[in-house]
Amino acid sequence: MEYLNAFLCGGILCIIGQLLIDKTPLTPAKILVSYVTAGVILSGLGFYQHLVDWGGAGATVPLTGFGHLLAKGVKKAVAEDGFLGALTGGSTAAAGGITAAIFFGFVVALLFKPKPKS
Repeated sequence: MEYLNAFLCGGILCIIGQLLIDKTPLTPAKILVSYVTAGVILSGLGFYQHLVDWGGAGATVPLTGFGHLLAKGVKKAVAEDGFLGALTGGSTAAAGGITAAIFFGFVVALLFKPKPKS
């Protein structure tokens, strides 16, 4: 059941994103930023954790999950460090994922020769 919930949750988030791309004048960049912002807001209001509990990786892997991670990091850092935590908590919580993305992007760039679009 866990896999089905993850598939349904992630699929619904993707369907919403695809509908926004197809049916609205929003650019993909604005939709991506909206997803991260929605994750932060829903997490801050306490709703996103319920979605994570139900959908598992289907809720944590998409961009809304990144926003949720940022909000959780800020909340934890503010509890530990006060106001300074509001500035550092998000980057501290997401540092592992960001580092992995940069590292693997660098490795792929070394392994493959990029070509301009024709």
